[in-house]
Amino acid sequence: MPKNILNRAHSRLLTKQRKVAVAGVAALGTAALALSAAPSSAGTVTTGTPAPTAQVATGTVLHHVKGTVTDQLAAESIKLDTLAAQKKAADAAAAKKAAEAAAKKAAAEAAAKKAAQVRAAKAAAGRSVQRLEMQPVAAKTYSDNLDGWIREALDIMKSKGIPGSYNGLHRNIMRESSGNPNAINNWDINAVNGIPSKGLLQVIPPTFQAYHVPGTSWNIYDPVANITAAANYAADRYGSIDNVNSAY
Repeated sequence: MPKNILNRAHSRLLTKQRKVAVAGVAALGTAALALSAAPSSAGTVTTGTPAPTAQVATGTVLHHVKGTVTDQLAAESIKLDTLAAQKKAADAAAAKKAAEAAAKKAAAEAAAKKAAQVRAAKAAAGRSVQRLEMQPVAAKTYSDNLDGWIREALDIMKSKGIPGSYNGLHRNIMRESSGNPNAINNWDINAVNGIPSKGLLQVIPPTFQAYHVPGTSWNIYDPVANITAAANYAADRYGSIDNVNSAY
């Protein structure tokens, strides 16, 4: 065989061997990369037809990436739920605090309003009392006749606790003096003794002085003074002028 033909055949053989060697190196590199990327707990396939090194590495890496992403999404979801729950609790607490503040404010305003009303009522009452004190009380008037004298005497007797009625007074007055305030008895034993009976109820001077009612006249002929003194004497001796039905 010619020498140049041998040289070309040898050259082709070397080129083919280099390609196989390069392919082998590449395969080994891929397998090493897959092993370094796979988790340390990944098992080794021992049965069946072994999968290509590149396919095994790729599947392991994708599974690991998918798991990591799912875990991250779950963690983010839990974090968002936690934040939402915290915000809801914070909003509820703020609403409760605002409601309590509003209730406290309303109670304070109501208390202040009530206090103002009480003060206003007291002030109005004080002004009313002051006006009443400043206004003069109109004196009660009585007619200047037997009816007026009896009514005025009854009011004085009531204020002094002396019993007696209109009818009791009127009945005894009509029997003793017929309603004449200047009547005088100059013929009975009292007249003989120098102390004649005088006035509407024919009272002798010593009895008038002893049973005189304060606030009335000291004139024995004064109708009201005479009636009240006689009623005071009758109450002391008979219990009331109403119990007197004859000379007393």
